[in-house]
Amino acid sequence: MGTTTFSGPIKAGTIKETTGTTLGSDIKNTGQVVMAQSAVIDIIGANASTTCATVPANSQIVDVILNVTTAANDSVSATVSVGTATDADAFIATANVLATGTTRGTLDTEATDIGTTDANVVATYTAGNDDGTVGAATVTVMYLQNNNLS
Repeated sequence: MGTTTFSGPIKAGTIKETTGTTLGSDIKNTGQVVMAQSAVIDIIGANASTTCATVPANSQIVDVILNVTTAANDSVSATVSVGTATDADAFIATANVLATGTTRGTLDTEATDIGTTDANVVATYTAGNDDGTVGAATVTVMYLQNNNLS
């Protein structure tokens, strides 16, 4: 299957701006397309960090999803936090990965507008004993490119 590369943001809809004066006539139907990046993260053995996505400058993160498909088997504890280099749990705070399941992010203010430079989203795995031998998980970051809400 082929791929297409272009520079966004992508906008969809036919009415970008209106100047109507009657109730309901100021409705615009142009909107951003939700983009997503996913990565498999390391939840086996010792502590590890995985860069899950690089979100373009001025974008708005709308959701971060951790999906554990094979539970980690560390003998004490195993957790994942998802955030940035400056705020390690900005998007998901300390999710247990000793069980399968899906955790959706509780987004901090960093998600509203990631700033004027691209931002790396990092998943940090913390193991209790570093003795786990199995585990599989992915992190998906969904965002509106160049939404610039600042």
